[in-house]
Amino acid sequence: MLKIWGRNNSSNVQKAMWAVGELGLKHERIDVGGAFGKNKEPAYLAMNPNGLVPTLEEDDGFLLWESNSVVRYLAGKFGAGTLEPKDPKTRALASQWMDWQLSVAGPAIFQAFWGLIRTPAEKRDMAAIAASQAKTTDAMKILDAQLAKTKYVAGDAFSYGDIPVGIICYRYRQLVPDRPATPNLDCWYDTLAKRKPFADHVSSIPLS
Repeated sequence: MLKIWGRNNSSNVQKAMWAVGELGLKHERIDVGGAFGKNKEPAYLAMNPNGLVPTLEEDDGFLLWESNSVVRYLAGKFGAGTLEPKDPKTRALASQWMDWQLSVAGPAIFQAFWGLIRTPAEKRDMAAIAASQAKTTDAMKILDAQLAKTKYVAGDAFSYGDIPVGIICYRYRQLVPDRPATPNLDCWYDTLAKRKPFADHVSSIPLS
């Protein structure tokens, strides 16, 4: 059976689990990292030398880490033509937005998440949090502009490109209360929120 190693409140694990849910795959998720520890133990490091989550493990011993790579692999193996777009240009655009999540949106929101969720109130750096909120808002404006042109990030159909960006958007809506109007993003997000795998693996799990 497919195994996903990682705690369910990790945004990176949530990417993998959302993909698993979309594909209807039988799986086992194993708590590792954060409060559960174990990710720096030799047995885990033998699977993932970074000591991070998630790690995918298949019955034949195949191991894969890096969350976006896990999503792409699962989509290509089990959802080619659906979760993985059939058209190469659409597929490239989906991958582009996944990379954008890693290079722009994810780093932008990090300080807001860490400051508001993982740091006691008396120790928060409010200037850093405000800067992070502003950077994330700028990133979401870029996404909103794209979604004025296409229903989903890579075109007219949901794809793996929407998964990492959708998770950042969920956090944006939780961590940035004073948001500008983004009607296209809001419409897109509302469609994501109706998907059962998103509810099961993302929106039903409190930020922690």
